[in-house]
Amino acid sequence: MGKKAFQRRLADNEAKAFAKSIHISPQKLNLVAQTIRGKNCGDALNELSFSRRRVAVEVKKVLQSAIANAENNQQLDVDRLIVSEATIGRQFVIKRWRARARGRVGQIIKPFSNLTIVVREREETA
Repeated sequence: MGKKAFQRRLADNEAKAFAKSIHISPQKLNLVAQTIRGKNCGDALNELSFSRRRVAVEVKKVLQSAIANAENNQQLDVDRLIVSEATIGRQFVIKRWRARARGRVGQIIKPFSNLTIVVREREETA
């Protein structure tokens, strides 16, 4: 039951993209998201392109989608975009079992995560 979730309204100079059910734990996804928070979008794309982590490919897709949303939906300047938020959420966990010695069982946990990236157009500094 509970109360309804609050929908955050984006400002006029913001755009976002959302990916759900990424097959990785939120902790591991957060390590990649930390590397791009607060950076220029071009620098963040370079960082993700050369990252050795498997999930960097998924994060790069979501960032490119957020940049495209900013360009096409809000008509923002792509060269002045920065990654203002990269939030991670826990989706669900699939539990599996593996037979172990002496009649015991070993639990295998397969976590999934959500990723939301918000890009913002920075103000012009004189």
